[in-house]
Formats: sequence, C-alpha cells, structure tokens
Amino acid sequence: MKIARVEDLHGAAGWRTTSFLKITTDDGIVGWSEYSEDVGTAGLTATLRSLGERLIGLDPMRIEWIMAMLYTRTVPAYSGINQHALGAICNALLDIKGKALGLPVHALLGGALRTRLPVYWSHCGSYRVRFPEQIGVSRIKDFDDLTRLGEEVRARGFRALKTNIMTFENGQLTQFRPGFGAKGFPELNPQPDVMATLARQLEALRAGTGPDVAIMLDANFHFKTEGYLQLVRTVEPYDLAWLELDIYDPGSLALLRREASFPIASGESLFTRRGYRPFLDAYTMDVAIIDVFWNGFLEALKIAAMAETYEVNVAPHNFYGHLADHISAHFSAMVPNLRMMEIDIDDVPWKGEFVTHQPVIENGEFVLPDRPGWGTDVDEAAVRRHPPKQ
Repeated sequence: MKIARVEDLHGAAGWRTTSFLKITTDDGIVGWSEYSEDVGTAGLTATLRSLGERLIGLDPMRIEWIMAMLYTRTVPAYSGINQHALGAICNALLDIKGKALGLPVHALLGGALRTRLPVYWSHCGSYRVRFPEQIGVSRIKDFDDLTRLGEEVRARGFRALKTNIMTFENGQLTQFRPGFGAKGFPELNPQPDVMATLARQLEALRAGTGPDVAIMLDANFHFKTEGYLQLVRTVEPYDLAWLELDIYDPGSLALLRREASFPIASGESLFTRRGYRPFLDAYTMDVAIIDVFWNGFLEALKIAAMAETYEVNVAPHNFYGHLADHISAHFSAMVPNLRMMEIDIDDVPWKGEFVTHQPVIENGEFVLPDRPGWGTDVDEAAVRRHPPKQ
C-alpha cells in the first residue's frame, strides 16, 4: 500500500472555514484529518500541498518515519504553520492505518482507558454574544440572559462550561478581545470596568447553573502580567474550576499560578515537547492545554506523557468541527492524566452535515466510538454544498 493522492477540502462554517486534509492510498483507503487557517495560520493549505508532494509513493503505515522525514524538511522553522501541517498529515495517516487494520485509532496505540469522556461546553455565551444569527439563537444582551443560559447548560446535562470575558458596549454585552486586536489593543492594560462586568458575568452564570456545574474562564492573550494579576484577584470569589490564559513567558505564568488559589490552565498555543518543557520546568500550570491538531496526535500523546511526569493533567484544545471532536475524543480516551475534554455546542446549523457520524453526548459525556480510524468520515458532497466565502 502506497500513498497516491493528497488533497484538501474546505467548507464554510459561519465565522470560519472548516478545512480537511484527504490522503488516499493506491488501494482506495482514505484518511481524513481536520485543520484550520483561521488561527493565525493563513497559508497552511499551501504548506500542506507542498509537503504532501513528498508523501506520494510512501508507505502510509510508517507514520513515525514519515513524521521524522518531514521534520527534516521543516526543522529551520519547526513550529508554527509547519507544525500545523505535520499535525494534519499525522492525523490523516492514523485514520488510514486504523481503517486498514479495522481498528479505532486508540486501539492502535494501547487502547482506551475510558470510553465515556467528560466534556465541557466551550465558548459558552461567547458565541451567542458574537454570532447569534449564524448559530440561530437569540443574542445574549444582559445578565438575565446569561442566567438563563446557565440554566440551559444544567438542563442539558452538562457538568462544566467555559466562558470568555465580556464587557458592555452600547448598553449590551459584547466580547472583550484586545489580545486579538479589539478595543484595548495594543497596550493590554487592566481595565476596572471590565473586571466589574466580569464579576457580574460569573455571578449570573452561577445563578443559572447552580453549585454543581463547574465554571472555567478563558482570558486568552488579553492582558500582560499586571492585568492577569488583577484578573486573578477579581475572580477569586467565584470558585473557578480553572482560569485559562495565554502568556509566552514561563516566569510570568509561574508567578500567576503562585498568586492564584485555583487551578491555572495554559498551553494551547504551544508546539511540541520542546515548547511545553520550559513551562513544565517552571511549574506554570495545573492543566496543560494541548492542541491535538496543531501538534499531531502522536506528538500530543508524548506531550501528555511528559506532563504526567510533572503531575500535571491535560485537556485537548478543541473548538473545531466534528471530525476534530472525534480526534480529540481518541486522545482523551487514551491519556491517563485527562482533566476534561473541550467541545463547542453552539455552532452553525449545518455543522453535522460535514461528517458521516456526529458525536454522541450523554449526560455531559462524549461516548467514544469503536468504528475504525477516527470513527467518522467526511461527507464531501455536504462540504461542497457550503463553499467558503472569499
């Protein structure tokens, strides 16, 4: 069996594009993975096409060898877009191998430790502030709306949610996003009014969820150390399951962890064991967030194994399409030091059309599929019905 074709496929998914890598063997087995060019990675498709040319004629079962070979082609710029590309290739090859052997991917690598995976509702409220029309729900405008959303989370059986910082503009709630170029950029200074609104936001969600639903907060790249310190003090009374934030200096993150009386999660934008090791050495995080698509499944497992030697739990960074949900589920099933799995619940109505098997979530748990490969395929006709907007 040899690799015969490497192709890419793209579908509109509301405020973003869902992209798929398709690798086909000469005997007709198709391996799929998912990737994104909407996370600072414009040009990733071109990189995948270039690296894909080197795959033609190779044995797709020799995945570690292929990854080592591709690393030699990218080592001067080993992370970033190159690592995104290597991750997508690795994940598609694992799908091929699972299908060729008639096994789910987790069974190729030691098997599942668990078959029901605790998930949390990610971007809870955030998408309803930013994209209500695209996901077909009412816009969240005020704190009463947030309380009703908390009630919905509890009623639908979820035991955990993660939200993002909100603020008031023109009399209604909106997203706080200075780290991505919105108001407050480039200084990223602390803002007292934002902290006051955040306190009310967390109170409103807790009023809806009650005491038994875990609440996490994701602050992304929105402050420097001074602002994050104020954030830590602001959220202290609200019993967060974790505060998630991104900062590229291990010393600063370690300082924040020492100041916080609750868990700190970080790492979603790091690449490979080399990227995580300085943060683990500095004891910066309680939960290491690992992107299984940016790093590739095999490298993600190695990062998780390294984190376990520091007594650190892990959680996958997963806010993509349903193929990505399945890939994250295999990762979550295998790692002994799992904290919880991320998943987006609010999304465009046609999200499920892109795959042949949608996730099954029962009582706040993702039910691990036992079908070969990742457990779902891409419906190419459905993806083509939703061409990306230029």
